[in-house]
Amino acid sequence: MAAFKDEIARRRTFAIISHPDAGKTTLTEKLLLYGGAIAQAGEVKGKRARAATSDWMEIEKQRGISVTSSVMQFQHDGYCVNILDTPGHQDFSEDTYRTLMAADSAVMVIDAAKGVEPQTRKLFRVCALRHIPIFTFINKMDRESRDPLELCGEVEAELGIDTYPVNWPIGSGREFQGVYDREKDHILFFSGEGHAKKAEATEIGLDDPAVGDMIGESRRQQLREEVELLGAGRDFDLEAVRAGMLSPVFFGSALTNFGVEPFLKAFLRMTTAPLSRTAGEEVLDAFSPDFSAFVFKIQANMNKAHRDRLAFLRICSGRFQRDTEYYHVQSGRKMRLSQPQQMMAAEREIVDEAYAGDIIGVFDPGIFSIGDTVTVPGKKFRYAGIPTFEPEHFMRVSPKDTMKRKQFIKGTEQIAQEGAIQIFKRPGGGMEEVVVGVVGTLQFDVFQYRMKAEYGVDLYMEGLPYDHLRLITACSCKPDELVLCTGAAILEDFKGRLLVAFGGEWSVGFLTKHNPGLVLEDALSVS
Repeated sequence: MAAFKDEIARRRTFAIISHPDAGKTTLTEKLLLYGGAIAQAGEVKGKRARAATSDWMEIEKQRGISVTSSVMQFQHDGYCVNILDTPGHQDFSEDTYRTLMAADSAVMVIDAAKGVEPQTRKLFRVCALRHIPIFTFINKMDRESRDPLELCGEVEAELGIDTYPVNWPIGSGREFQGVYDREKDHILFFSGEGHAKKAEATEIGLDDPAVGDMIGESRRQQLREEVELLGAGRDFDLEAVRAGMLSPVFFGSALTNFGVEPFLKAFLRMTTAPLSRTAGEEVLDAFSPDFSAFVFKIQANMNKAHRDRLAFLRICSGRFQRDTEYYHVQSGRKMRLSQPQQMMAAEREIVDEAYAGDIIGVFDPGIFSIGDTVTVPGKKFRYAGIPTFEPEHFMRVSPKDTMKRKQFIKGTEQIAQEGAIQIFKRPGGGMEEVVVGVVGTLQFDVFQYRMKAEYGVDLYMEGLPYDHLRLITACSCKPDELVLCTGAAILEDFKGRLLVAFGGEWSVGFLTKHNPGLVLEDALSVS
């Protein structure tokens, strides 16, 4: 039992969030480098650059962006680390939201020149709702940046969270020479940029006479004044950090590796082991011996050779054992998960056991949905469903080649079941034509690319005038008898639920006024 609890206690499961181009995927790569998971890091941008380990989909490698969440695990300093790298672009915010539901803490990457940006605010709010610990890494100190105190003040003002600088930068841009560690009262002086390999650092006390030779006497004096000023601020409070009320701040450059290793060491020490989760009225302790997990992501065709589909499970309690009989609550079926896999982006390996905090991928024969609960037989609780975002853009989609109808149906069904791209059909109609709804228009590009690359289907795509979607929860007549306003349409999703798509918010009043007994639900959610 002691060994079982030790395994869970050493787990650290976190997501990395940021506005696009703040350096999130580059930081992920460097954490893998320092964690010993990879020998050489690949930068995200540049035609000749190696593709980032966390970007496994071909379109990600071509465009230099992350469009899907990646899961990576490595061992470091006695910890078992699970990193969830998320898309930064707002068009893929739904995938990010689901991933944050699976994390116990978050690392927020901020561009030192730009500060807090719109997507940072949006993702921070999701973290704040769950009160999970949030750590701030102010990146790109190797470029000209804003004043560090100003950046900390902006995080506090914009996001409503207190900050505590754990280290302090020495210079910026070409003059970025290192960081001062407040706890150890010493300087880490960086010599030689790391880039694909680890950066070289010299550790030296602030009072050592050699500091003046390393960073210059004027900068040394400025650093002393800044350290004194920081000392007059608030004290460090680990309990406040773990309650999501205080964000430890670190400065560095993921590109040059300056400050990455000190951040990793301090972060693993400060962040929490797997947190307890609620299921209805029940609070489920991560250290409970009974296995339980929920599905937060489904991804088809990660392995082109096998055309498989994986359901990603976040283990919330207990220990998972391969070939053991488990219970899928939503279907009421018992099942043996015989080929559980852990990931390094697209690289996978079969595992015999996993613990609370771990992420595993299991083969999905088509029974799993986002938010489903898997546990031991005899338990009937359900973890809370994961809400879906309302689509804001719609297109009518059909195959260019009618002979590819079978592949078209298979592709749209599989992508619909993944959840990030929502697909509908006309009630009573066939599958020769579907309506695709997305949160951001870049998802249309991903959908079109995947249908061609994974299913061999070229598409006709035509924009539709809808902005909103509402679930029909009650209707006193048949769907085709409803009185619709101009530009509205009745759609059916892959769960057989009826919805109404329309152009403007004013349409809701029209629909309910002209259709007595019609009840529309504001938010779509996974039941």
